[in-house]
Amino acid sequence: MTAESTDTAGRTDTAGRAERTFPLPVPDPLEPAPAYAELRATEPVAPVTLPTGHRAWLVTRYEHVRQVLADPRFSKAALTEPDAPRLLPVAKGSKSLFTMDPPEHTRLRKLVARAFTARHIERMRPHVKEITDRLLDGMAADGAPADLIAHLAQPLPITVICELLGVPLADQDRFRVWSDVMLSVSAHSPDAVMEARRGLNGYLGELIAAKAKEPADDLLTHLIEAREEDGDRLSEEELLAFGHTLLVAGYHATTGELVGALITLLREPDLWARLVADRSLVPGAVEELLRFSVAGGGAGAMRIATEDVELGGATIRKGDAVLPAITSANRDEQVFAAAERVDLERESNPHLTFGHGLHHCLGAQLGRMELQLALEGLLDRFPGLRLAVPTDELTWVSGMAFRRPARLPVAW
Repeated sequence: MTAESTDTAGRTDTAGRAERTFPLPVPDPLEPAPAYAELRATEPVAPVTLPTGHRAWLVTRYEHVRQVLADPRFSKAALTEPDAPRLLPVAKGSKSLFTMDPPEHTRLRKLVARAFTARHIERMRPHVKEITDRLLDGMAADGAPADLIAHLAQPLPITVICELLGVPLADQDRFRVWSDVMLSVSAHSPDAVMEARRGLNGYLGELIAAKAKEPADDLLTHLIEAREEDGDRLSEEELLAFGHTLLVAGYHATTGELVGALITLLREPDLWARLVADRSLVPGAVEELLRFSVAGGGAGAMRIATEDVELGGATIRKGDAVLPAITSANRDEQVFAAAERVDLERESNPHLTFGHGLHHCLGAQLGRMELQLALEGLLDRFPGLRLAVPTDELTWVSGMAFRRPARLPVAW
């Protein structure tokens, strides 16, 4: 197919098709790239050029995205090979759950999964509600207009993650700055990203050593002490990598999803009014808002084919990079009726925002809980909440792996 000149990288693939650049152009930051709908209809597995100059196959239909996420022929571990294509322009770091295949992935996930059982996460609910209420108290005291990102969407997830790991309150800003820089696509230089990685690794290494000497009642201590019947336990490298994983998934992703959910609700006041009138809709609304989200940039979804695979009319060769577009899959009209409309009472909602298969997000229940409590807190405290500026006046953060505005001013 021939793409518009603004979408192409000036290359053609072996079939003579114009090759697009990824990320695809997004005229409206509140919506997915318009090209996704076109690709789903005409070229569901399409060649693209990544910001690093590497090439990949972009997969846009739900059925194919779901297959890539679960098919063992598409490897995460192969992304750590020195010559593997990569999406982010930085050197590779430690192995983590994000970049493992079985049996390594199975072993590590088994060791850490006990900290993320539904029962354990539910026991955290009262404390996460306390954090949420405290943040909303501060927002109310400061008065309108207020920045929802600074008052809630950013501090809530980072506070929860830091408390989970046992990071002292005084160090949370350092933690946040390091992780912000590490998630850069183009906002910071590769040297700055690596410097942030070194800073975070050094800090986590000291924290691990301190908790090994003086155990505490936190996740990091539990992970240090976690072992299987055969004596297997996490190495320091694995503990460091898991700390990175929590920051990316537990902080950045949750902040992005919460900001996106609030913008979606507040730019359509009728949606907000329905939740104000009926709190029972909140759990289902969270699922629909997760489906509708455009926050994720796909950085954690890429895989490498370990053998030739036929997919969606394309032949993916061994060693090729494959990028499943979860945002596109979640808007697939073949799976979601009226996919471009927010339906707070959608009955069937098998969205892929938390992934699928072996790499389904370990902290999905924690993320859901944080979104639910944030929404319930805002609905209770600020039923008249509204955007303080038109959405076209929002300034969006550029060059980062997760899409969100720099500020989200609201009034009530």
